[in-house]
Amino acid sequence: MTKHIPIITIDGPSGVGKGTVTLQLAKHLNWHILDSGAIYRVLAYAAQKHNLQPTQEPELAQLASNLDLQFQQVEDAVNVILDNENVTDDLRTESCGNFASKIAALSAVRQALLQRQRDFLQTPGLIADGRDMGTVVFPDAPLKLFLTASAEERGQRRYKQLKQKGINVNIGDLINDIAERDKRDTQRTVAPLKPAADALVIDTTTLSIEEVMQQVLALVNKVI
Repeated sequence: MTKHIPIITIDGPSGVGKGTVTLQLAKHLNWHILDSGAIYRVLAYAAQKHNLQPTQEPELAQLASNLDLQFQQVEDAVNVILDNENVTDDLRTESCGNFASKIAALSAVRQALLQRQRDFLQTPGLIADGRDMGTVVFPDAPLKLFLTASAEERGQRRYKQLKQKGINVNIGDLINDIAERDKRDTQRTVAPLKPAADALVIDTTTLSIEEVMQQVLALVNKVI
């Protein structure tokens, strides 16, 4: 799968810095990006528009097979385009994230999206950000990273992000939501969230993004 095109997988739960590291690394290497979490959020967003529930697995799998989805890299961000509409901001709500976490546990949905994710592998290379990139989607990637951080720290980061956008949230509720999502993601029977056996783990709890990138680039220079 990855013999001719280099790939780096970056897995981990929400709030550990995966998205920022992925963007900075893609910019540094001039590679493509796969934000697999956004794919599940897009499906969640589309499902909500179609009034589907997380229990409707066959319908969700069918919807997953027909998503008209694109990623557009712009400066220090990635726009998510669904049916020629920029839905990037719509995907960042807590309700969309929770819905996405629920449907990500469905085997038919994951199977429907598997090849779609692999199709993002194009020259000159790919940075794949998600929860099972190194374990399931690209198991033969030459460099697999797994970022982690405490639920408390991740809650604080999310709280700051939302406050900057003028959204008032309860920090305790945020941390509880993160812990619940972690439990759901790590304990699901299909593609649970965990480091690949050969993944390199970086705990970002006490690190700045600059310090994380220093570690990541050092690893990239050794392997890629």
